[in-house]
Amino acid sequence: MEFILIASAHFLALLSPGPDFFLIVQTALRLPLRYAVSVCAGIAVANGVYLLIAVLGTDGIRNFPGLFLMLKLFGAIYLVYIGILLLRAPMRSFAAGESISILCEKNMKKQFLLGFMSAMLNPKNVIFYLSLFTAMVSPATSLSLRCLYGLWMMSVVFLWDCGMALLIGQQKIRDRLGKGVFYVEKISGAMLTVFGILLFAG
Repeated sequence: MEFILIASAHFLALLSPGPDFFLIVQTALRLPLRYAVSVCAGIAVANGVYLLIAVLGTDGIRNFPGLFLMLKLFGAIYLVYIGILLLRAPMRSFAAGESISILCEKNMKKQFLLGFMSAMLNPKNVIFYLSLFTAMVSPATSLSLRCLYGLWMMSVVFLWDCGMALLIGQQKIRDRLGKGVFYVEKISGAMLTVFGILLFAG
């Protein structure tokens, strides 16, 4: 029953679009699938880091306001930076080899890092996982079982994000969007910028 409650709460949280979603969207539309998967892997690993903190019951980040504030500040700056890159991007085609910024670089490591930093610099992730484990996991639950919970959630994050990338990156979706991808990028850029501003102001 404990696992079902945790898995359900976690999946419902995944259904709510956040900064990671918009990063995946623009990557899946502009680059081959493997690069979007690399972004998804970075997001999943960053979630894994925070899950490990939650599993071990370490409230260190919440107990050090300075550290949390720094994470919040860098996260806000990062989201606004990515958002502005998308907002400033000119209208362009899907032409192979076209690259306007780090967002469109055909480099697996850089795309992984983009995803990792997007999730790692979002303090809402650590708050969510710490709250989830505090509220729903019994102190009597063994460490090994808590680790399995964390592994499950990290895997679900990766598979869910990859599923979105696979759906959005389909050629027929790209063909239908055509030049409309320009407006998708603008919406994504605006949303990421808003997320960053709200994070800074919150």
